[in-house]
Amino acid sequence: MKRLLTIAYGAICYLVFLAAFLYAIGFVGNFVVPHSIDHGIAASLTEAIVVNVLLLGLFAVQHSVMARPAFKRRWTRLVPKAIERSTYVLLSSLALFLLFWQWRTMPTVFWNVAWPPGRAGLWTLFALGWATVLASTFMINHLDLFGLRQVYLAERGASYTGVDFRTPLLYRVVRHPIMLGFLVAFWATPTMTAGHLLFAGATTSYILVALQFEEHDLAAELGDQYREYRRHVPMLIPGLPTGKDSAAPTTRPRPA
Repeated sequence: MKRLLTIAYGAICYLVFLAAFLYAIGFVGNFVVPHSIDHGIAASLTEAIVVNVLLLGLFAVQHSVMARPAFKRRWTRLVPKAIERSTYVLLSSLALFLLFWQWRTMPTVFWNVAWPPGRAGLWTLFALGWATVLASTFMINHLDLFGLRQVYLAERGASYTGVDFRTPLLYRVVRHPIMLGFLVAFWATPTMTAGHLLFAGATTSYILVALQFEEHDLAAELGDQYREYRRHVPMLIPGLPTGKDSAAPTTRPRPA
């Protein structure tokens, strides 16, 4: 019974994540969903800035703190290791749903691309960004990344073993294609409002800072294998020179 509950819990957490991921596409793109980045709760500018920054900050703290190895060592004293990743995914998804629900609209327009080919190009980039995010998870280990592999092994009574380090497809172009996909999706919009700009700017800042923590953890975990990889592959922008203080993802990346 315990094993069945474990795998059921993992499946539910994954479905919640999937719903949050799909909602995020509509939220950022302003279509389908009832509350989006430019159709949220009406508020004064001051209230909107304060509330939106707090919502983004809550997600950032939860997402990064729970991903750190030191936190995981303490957390797994309370939460079984088999569902640690699923719980992380669940709480991240719930933090996103809170953001979607309580987001305040900031309607001032900074740019609006009216030229049809330009709009089409930006929407194409938007779709390509989200496709890159999803595809990159499957290039490494989608099931492990979202906790399904862990609960499956627990249901079978098998011990968890980490996946091997490898650099398939997009991971030979940049070290963090998932984050690159998010950045493209967040900035590629034909109409940039103040709310969208706040969201894109804050998430970009978060990604750049959070990757430093992730890279520090990866350096400690992977050692020379990591250093060799970072010497040849840029972090986020294809073609840029690499630096010795860069880092690499593994086949079990931790969302920072």
